[in-house]
Amino acid sequence: MCSRVCEAGTVPMLRVLLAAILFLAALPGLAADANEILRKVDRNLEPERYEMYRKLINIEPSGARKEFVLYSVKKGRDQVVALFLSPSSEKGRATLRQGDNMWLYIPSVGKPVRITSLQSVVGGVFNNADILRVDYAVEYNAESAEEDKDGYLLHLKAKTGEVAYDRLKMWVDRKALLPVKIEAYAASGLLIKSLYFKDIKDFGGGIRRPAVVETDSPLYKGHRSIMLYSQLKKRDFPDEVFTLNYLSRVEDLRK
Repeated sequence: MCSRVCEAGTVPMLRVLLAAILFLAALPGLAADANEILRKVDRNLEPERYEMYRKLINIEPSGARKEFVLYSVKKGRDQVVALFLSPSSEKGRATLRQGDNMWLYIPSVGKPVRITSLQSVVGGVFNNADILRVDYAVEYNAESAEEDKDGYLLHLKAKTGEVAYDRLKMWVDRKALLPVKIEAYAASGLLIKSLYFKDIKDFGGGIRRPAVVETDSPLYKGHRSIMLYSQLKKRDFPDEVFTLNYLSRVEDLRK
């Protein structure tokens, strides 16, 4: 009697164990797929070498607006330079990012000063990590991906403690393999901000991506910031451009 009962109880237990083994065996594959999706998102958003112009608009709860125009260049996956063209009070300032390291050059000071990813050289909801963005796959591992008829939800975890956000949830359009929305979280689980990717535009040269990124934050109620992309195109640059000594000469790249 006991043997029959024990055998009967063993079958469902074996099924549970088998399901658990299959699930654990599938995890590396799921993570690999998620990271491959993330790499494709990076390349669809922008080439590894490019130049572009952006307008950043900060909107306060009162409706007051402040606008900035930046010329930006990138080489590789984690080197970015941005030059302020307007307003006149900011003209000539330049920022450099090399991996986790960031600097701001102010002409009147004459030498670069260190800045952090969570600071913002323009104020508003966008921080320096958003403005000087490197490839997402450089900073984050995609731990898992959920799938539905419209696309994917990637769960991203920061590779180091130097990254601006500890975790990201990225909703990706299945067909375009471009982000639709990103939620950025602190290590505590606090939602820091949401970013919305809109108005997919063909920039030419095989670049088709959102021309508008908007952001808001529960930490800055009533405030919004908008980033408008234009003239994004592939271009090669010498390594010298992405050095501290070159920050005073970034304007030469536009000539």
